[in-house]
Amino acid sequence: MTDSQPVLPYTGDEYLESLRDGRSVYIYGQNVTDVTTHPAFRNSARMIARMYDALHADDAAERGLVVPTDTGNGGFTHPFFRAPKSAEDLIASRDAIAEWARVSHGWMGRSPDYKATFLGTLGVNHEYYAPFAENARRWYRESQERVLFWNHAIVNPPIDRDLPPDEVGNVAVHAVRETDAGIYLSGAKVVATSAAISNVNFIAYAGPPLKDPRYAVVCAIPMDTPGLKLICRQSYSVAAQAAGTPFDYPLSSRLDENDAILVLDEVFVPWENVFAYGDTEKVSGFLSQSGIDNRIMLQGCTRLAVKLDFLAGVYMKSLKMTGAGEFRGVQARLGEILAIRNLMWSTTESMIRNPDPWLDGHVQPNRLAGTVYSWFAVSQHSRIREIVQEDLGSALIYLPSHAEDFANEELRPYLDQYVRGSRGADSVERVKVLKAMWDATGSEFASRHELYERNYQGTRENARIKILKEMERRGDVERLIGLADEFLAGYDLNGWTSDDLFDGKDVSVVHGLAGTD
Repeated sequence: MTDSQPVLPYTGDEYLESLRDGRSVYIYGQNVTDVTTHPAFRNSARMIARMYDALHADDAAERGLVVPTDTGNGGFTHPFFRAPKSAEDLIASRDAIAEWARVSHGWMGRSPDYKATFLGTLGVNHEYYAPFAENARRWYRESQERVLFWNHAIVNPPIDRDLPPDEVGNVAVHAVRETDAGIYLSGAKVVATSAAISNVNFIAYAGPPLKDPRYAVVCAIPMDTPGLKLICRQSYSVAAQAAGTPFDYPLSSRLDENDAILVLDEVFVPWENVFAYGDTEKVSGFLSQSGIDNRIMLQGCTRLAVKLDFLAGVYMKSLKMTGAGEFRGVQARLGEILAIRNLMWSTTESMIRNPDPWLDGHVQPNRLAGTVYSWFAVSQHSRIREIVQEDLGSALIYLPSHAEDFANEELRPYLDQYVRGSRGADSVERVKVLKAMWDATGSEFASRHELYERNYQGTRENARIKILKEMERRGDVERLIGLADEFLAGYDLNGWTSDDLFDGKDVSVVHGLAGTD
């Protein structure tokens, strides 16, 4: 690249090449030398590569996937990586998030735009990171221009959760020493979703207030940093490829965002990659104070809305394959699924068209609207699984074991006769649809996704408390209590407190009995 050419977002091939950096990723007892070729990660990496290639497509701007950068480099970027100044900017961000989410049909929650929730705030809110404000500016510029893929790990391992993290000892990430050049970190974080196929890890903190400044760290760590290790859970993608085909597991085999334990073993972090250190108050309140929480809810809600589009569509096709769609009760439950889908899309509209003012003429997605998503999302995904299993029942179970069953000349006539779909659909079409529905709602991959949606915004209690705290902050709680007070002030033991209403004493049976024995 010559000096006259601006830095541009990765192409798909450039992104895949960026993962071949010697990172330490462990799965099934082995150190993976190349995540782009290992069966646990290769298809997921290529689905992300599709997202990067979409930014370079001839119709990328027409589809709203790219906008000019605001860094002055003359390049382009995904809209959500650029700080918004208006409702129109937020609309563009939402639409671009949706376009990218459709690449994975909403099943990859930690795509590169997820961490743009953080990266898109760094330039505007750089002073918050003092004395590391210049680091924030630099990472804002570099991440926007290259559309870097960040993951994050912010939760301490759930060990002795009744104790403050800085009293658990050698578990939580903490500084073991510092030098003129930077700090050395040790400890672990969970859950590092998609970390194996990302470029940079974001270390922060979520939990009760910290006391020990050694544990107060927010920083960036490139994935090839010595001492950084990922210990991955089992791979649904490997299982799908080993026991089936894309026909059998169309989601598991290519959209598994592997989750990992992130271990730091005296990892060196130069000062230029630090955003906060030693400030227990700032690090403890980072999620609510830095400006990222509003944006997390917009990205999460939009991605879930796309996923619900997928689930609703496959469910309706499944009903058609089984002939169950004509029953009144089934139609009622389908309407419930569509209502949940509509709620999520409507919530994104409220978030972007009525933005909250922020710093220096910038805006944020409406936080109060976002709390609607943060509560309903924790329960409604489970409700959809319940409806699907209730209405499709055994149709999700009596499916051929493998695509190869259709190639067996002895079995094929039986399959064509007994596993055919309703209204003239053949056996291959029916099984294809119902296997997709099973992978979305019944497989181990699906179970992980239900857990993901339940915990995406933290605990169920926190999701509800977030609504209360936001309404307190806005003055809405006081206003609602005021409405109740206004109503209660309209009457007392003596009747109405105004003169324009009748108190009913002239027709009261009780008052008519006054003075009788």
